[in-house]
Amino acid sequence: MSTGNVTTLRRPDARPPIPPETEAKTEHRTKSTDGKVAFSFRNVTKSFGDKPVLRGIDLDVREGEFLAVIGKSGCGKSTLLRILAGLDTPTTGTVSKDPSSRTRMMFQEPRLLPWERIANNVSVGLTGIAKGEAAKEQALAILDEVGLKDRAGEWPYVLSGGQKQRVALARALVAHPQILALDEPLGALDALTRIEMQLLLERIWRKQKFTAVLVTHDVSEAVALADRIVVIDEGRIALDLDVKLPRPRRHGTAEFARLEEQVLNQLFGRGDVS
Repeated sequence: MSTGNVTTLRRPDARPPIPPETEAKTEHRTKSTDGKVAFSFRNVTKSFGDKPVLRGIDLDVREGEFLAVIGKSGCGKSTLLRILAGLDTPTTGTVSKDPSSRTRMMFQEPRLLPWERIANNVSVGLTGIAKGEAAKEQALAILDEVGLKDRAGEWPYVLSGGQKQRVALARALVAHPQILALDEPLGALDALTRIEMQLLLERIWRKQKFTAVLVTHDVSEAVALADRIVVIDEGRIALDLDVKLPRPRRHGTAEFARLEEQVLNQLFGRGDVS
């Protein structure tokens, strides 16, 4: 499918980087033929007053895919995520997904309830799904997954920033959602804690096989985690890039650096300088 203004770049295995004049002619495809689609955006727009934020977004994401959405501040990436999570509605266009599927969202701030202990903060994610002993057991199980089962009876204020985000991740995952929307959840963490959280997130994603959509400003993080990277520029998809690196991924390899460069070139309008 061609959307006119969208460029798709695919990783060549044994060829030099695609020159910019070739990139401009490459068609965008939603990649729906590679597996069952978890959700679809069709010609989605969003305006706040007379200010357009999203402009004609067409996007298919497969079940179990890890998609990273990256772009400059104000480009519309968080708005796209909020529409996916049902926290906002498009001005025009449609969003399609299985009505029985659960979507949960994780934010940059952990948003824990200071008056509730850790296990109860996680159980909030089961509201309307489970309660009582069943909710407690599920909360403890997911806290074990994120390495905090032994802190279940403590208060949020005693935890570090990284530990609070682990609790927030546990709360988002306790109901076993089919889609997890992540709005820069690692952005406020120090470098080492951020790497630890990236590894944890990847491990749980591979185990639970949910569809992940990560909004981030960090190009390296996107390449490290994603199966696919979408760059949003002025409300449109400017780049749709498959990341075919083997997992676990190694920062600093030539191919890792080349993918980072492709994304950065798109973000800063430099063309291909390699």
